[in-house]
Amino acid sequence: MEITYVALSAVVFLAVGGVAGYLARRYSGANKLAEAETKAKEIVLEAKEKAASLLVELKNEEKDRRKEIDALEARVLHREETLDKKLADLSAEEGKLRTREESARAKEEAVIKKEGEIESRLEKIGGLSVMEAKEEILRRAKEDRSQDLAQSIQKIDRENREEVEKRANDIITIALQRYARSHVAEMTTTLFQLGDEELKGKIIGREGRNIRALERATGVEFIIDEAPDAIIISSFDPFRREVARLALERLVKDGRIQPAKIEESVETAKADLAKRTQEIGDAAAQDLGIFDLPKELLQMIGRLHFRTSYGQNVLVHSTEMAYIAEMMARELGLNAEVAKKGALLHDIGKAIDHEVEGTHVELGMKLLRKYNIDERVVEAMQSHHDDYPYARPEAYVVTAADVLSAARPGARRGTLENYVKRLADLEKIAGDFAGVKSAYAIAAGRELRVFVIPEKVDDFRALELAREIANKIQTELKYPGEIKVNVIREMRAVEYAR
Repeated sequence: MEITYVALSAVVFLAVGGVAGYLARRYSGANKLAEAETKAKEIVLEAKEKAASLLVELKNEEKDRRKEIDALEARVLHREETLDKKLADLSAEEGKLRTREESARAKEEAVIKKEGEIESRLEKIGGLSVMEAKEEILRRAKEDRSQDLAQSIQKIDRENREEVEKRANDIITIALQRYARSHVAEMTTTLFQLGDEELKGKIIGREGRNIRALERATGVEFIIDEAPDAIIISSFDPFRREVARLALERLVKDGRIQPAKIEESVETAKADLAKRTQEIGDAAAQDLGIFDLPKELLQMIGRLHFRTSYGQNVLVHSTEMAYIAEMMARELGLNAEVAKKGALLHDIGKAIDHEVEGTHVELGMKLLRKYNIDERVVEAMQSHHDDYPYARPEAYVVTAADVLSAARPGARRGTLENYVKRLADLEKIAGDFAGVKSAYAIAAGRELRVFVIPEKVDDFRALELAREIANKIQTELKYPGEIKVNVIREMRAVEYAR
């Protein structure tokens, strides 16, 4: 009896356990099913939001494209109306010319008839032949009307001169109207945006070692605290500013900002900028339809993008000159290709650093002859500052295009050019001393940082060098305020563990 009771109890417990396990599994499955349904709803909702966002973007793009098409249609319609008006004007002018021609022909016939009558009457009255009568008339006219003849000659000369000047003004006006370009004044600073204000601390580094390394490697000044979430890169040399901007951009992306990495980034930035100048030169030449210049010369043209003359971008100025010179040369029946190339390459000497002696005209002539550029092009560009005689008619065109481009309102600023020249002279004065590795004018010319070779200049000589440079600046330059001469001598000890 006890065994039967025990067995029965066991069966009951097993049944209860089975039911409990079934209920637990069912409950767990229900929870998982609910979670899955929730996730599915979230996925569907997110997909709907993305679809709605894409639909809005597509509508905006379609709206922008429609605006562009409408603007293009308006320009085409305006050009058609202008052409119709010009054709109507030409037709009216042609009619007037035809009427004048018929009137002139009638007058000519009347004059010929009148001359015949006069000749007959002269022969009857004076018994003179036609040739004898003409000679007598001319003799008396010379005696009695010599002053009138002189005045007539002066009038003809004046009218011819006025006609030439009017023709020249027409040619210049046509060229300038056909080529219109806005001018943007170059600045001496570049604003570098930071995503986080805390990055400024990394860029400065411990005790300022990173910022000093950056300034030394690039030759620019980094102004940290003047703009929120941004750093101002200051230098009179646009090429240095661009190198500094590219290097800083690479360092911020990498995140490792330290002196060794800074030098590596600066060298990489210089290499990248060299490739970019090549691309800029290629693009400028292709836009002008010039395809036979050597690769090295195209890179020099690209460097002009980072040079200014009286505040005017030199590459923009040269490109503008090329368009104007080509149009003027075609109007005058000259060699348009020679004029265009001469205008584009007239300031190529400015792409060479100021350490090389010689004017930019002399350097440009040497550079063009080095790469075997057509001598006609050299003769066309060499006279734009009246340093050399005008050897070709195209030289006058290049000079005129230079004056026209520079004379446009807002194209140049003389004060900026003087400022940049003073900064360049500061660096050149320091570079002339023995033992100087590099020199950079910063802080708008109020400070001159001079880096010396530590093996050649000791600490005592560094003090003397600062005094000598300051004295030479006082003697040779005119400047407002005072200039701080900062001579920096840095000794590095490098060894490799192998």
